[in-house]
Amino acid sequence: MNGIAVEARGIGKTFLLPHQQRNTLKEYFLHPFQRTTVERQQALGDVSFEIYEGEFFGIIGPNGSGKSTLLKILAGIYRADTGSVRINGALSPFIELGVGFNPELNARDNVRINATLLGLTRRQLAQRFDDIIEFADLGRFVDQKLKNYSSGMQVRLAYSIAIQVPFDILLLDEVLAVGDQAFQAKCYETFEQMRREGKTIVFVSHDLATVARFSERALLLEGGRTVEIGPADEVVDRYQELVAGVA
Repeated sequence: MNGIAVEARGIGKTFLLPHQQRNTLKEYFLHPFQRTTVERQQALGDVSFEIYEGEFFGIIGPNGSGKSTLLKILAGIYRADTGSVRINGALSPFIELGVGFNPELNARDNVRINATLLGLTRRQLAQRFDDIIEFADLGRFVDQKLKNYSSGMQVRLAYSIAIQVPFDILLLDEVLAVGDQAFQAKCYETFEQMRREGKTIVFVSHDLATVARFSERALLLEGGRTVEIGPADEVVDRYQELVAGVA
């Protein structure tokens, strides 16, 4: 059995949601000491799992189940309130569409900035720049500002950068959600290549067919808690049963 690439133990995360009924500037002056009520929203509670080196690991569940929060904790963007995370290997997080992009800059400059931040040297970037743009199919638009890009164009660019950066573990959050069929086919090819290279992939998606197709195992979350973890096809079936039961 391969070694452990990602280990999560007892992960818990709660957000504080302030509520305050002061809608005008006048109300702030008339009631400067009015208390703000705070609601506690538990996003994750006591989530534990291991991901092995070279494993394709899916994370599924309904909206609001804590999938993206969990991925951000693994990436170090959020700090867990309870529990611990251990990452063994170089991480290349592709968490959210457009994070780190400057919409006022063109694709060329955004590639340079993001690839450098993710660890590419100037020489590596020069060698891989054309591949990044070609994979994203943005050659005609490389000098346009990103604020004029569609969401699909932005996610293609972000993913193209992420897979060119040296990594052992790649975190993917809904990378297929806004891509067209041609881009999805390219992604599937890179999934197969990364599997052959022994990369570890953590894949959050509502595309259950893709999760079942590529993942060895999967984690099903609901309400921030683990419902099931095991072989991907069995976990996908369990999720579909839950959805059917709700319907």
